[in-house]
Amino acid sequence: MAQQDFRFTLGSDPQARAVIQQGLKDYNIEHIGDYGYSDVELYARDAAGQVVGGLFGHSGMGWLYVDYLWLDRAQRGAGLGAALMAQVEEEARRRGCAGLFLYTYSFQAPDFYQKLGFRFMGVLDDCPPGHQRIYLKKPLL
Repeated sequence: MAQQDFRFTLGSDPQARAVIQQGLKDYNIEHIGDYGYSDVELYARDAAGQVVGGLFGHSGMGWLYVDYLWLDRAQRGAGLGAALMAQVEEEARRRGCAGLFLYTYSFQAPDFYQKLGFRFMGVLDDCPPGHQRIYLKKPLL
């Protein structure tokens, strides 16, 4: 095979990004079929309609990924986080997901997720420096 010359570019390029995303999607579909990504957003609002917590992520490939979970500081420790997670777990079941997965940081809420039945999958040390990124899952089936 002859060596080719390539030019590398670093930086934002929406058109190039779309080519890469579509190429990987097509490759994956060849091997596993359509994996049907679908966003999920769930918000908790107070009596005035203000957002006091919520989460978002997506389902696809048979699992639901929780990307963000946040609660207003005044709402923490009162069960709202557990209620949001219970709601999204039900949504995962409705979507036929095998389980949920996410990551959190050692300074955030690993104990909270463990109390909800999540199990450790792995840890990335010093991410960010001095802390850990902790990967967790909760099988539903």
